Amino acid sequence: MIEVKNVDKSFDGNHVLKNVSAVFETGKTNMIIGQSGSGKTVLMKSIIGLHRIDNGKIEYDGRNLPDMRMSEIRILRREVGMLFQGSALFDSLSVLENVMYPLEMFSPTSAEEMTERAIFCLKRVNLEEKAFHLAPSEISGGMQKRVAIARAIALQPKYLFCDEPNSGLDPRTSLVIDKLIHEITHEFEITTIINSHDMNSVMEIGENIIFIEKGEKAWEGNNSDIFHVHNEALNDFVFASELYKKVKKANQ
Repeated sequence: MIEVKNVDKSFDGNHVLKNVSAVFETGKTNMIIGQSGSGKTVLMKSIIGLHRIDNGKIEYDGRNLPDMRMSEIRILRREVGMLFQGSALFDSLSVLENVMYPLEMFSPTSAEEMTERAIFCLKRVNLEEKAFHLAPSEISGGMQKRVAIARAIALQPKYLFCDEPNSGLDPRTSLVIDKLIHEITHEFEITTIINSHDMNSVMEIGENIIFIEKGEKAWEGNNSDIFHVHNEALNDFVFASELYKKVKKANQ
């Protein structure tokens, strides 16, 4: 579990996060949503530790990140997996080598054990062995995203951060990635936090949703609650299209 308590963050006098508190539960797909400039990306980067907050607490199972020594932060980072928006795979490495990379950096196990773990992770994301020795440029965007997920879980993380995981993917492939993230979160009891503007993802896997508006937490709930909310800013964001307006009306 990750708890954010009364977090403030400013840049050059611009108050970006204002007294934000939230609980991101273990074994659930937690989502941060909001318009561009709302502060959702700053919130995720603050939770990860890329931004140092001005006030408040960010607790990883009771461990407050702002109070940690560098040695403690290094240990914490080994417990964190990251799925980047653009996958961020190394073109000079094969698919298998990409997944092995964090193991080579942080795992004390043998080369054979690292290879076995990387193969397990690739199979878990439903990649066939014929793709293992291809370069990332030789596989599709959806497959690249699955490789990135495999790499993110290679070190068996307790916490998984996903930055716009469906960016650049077609709707069908996006659903595959959503389902995979959801399955892995439940299967391995991971605290997963997803930063997203994809409303299909919100409706499909939003088990715990935080809506950020002008730097404040404006709403919290799940993908069932969202159809019955009387929050103008949230409704304008989530149900902006005519299709989703019809969906909302049908669920009322």
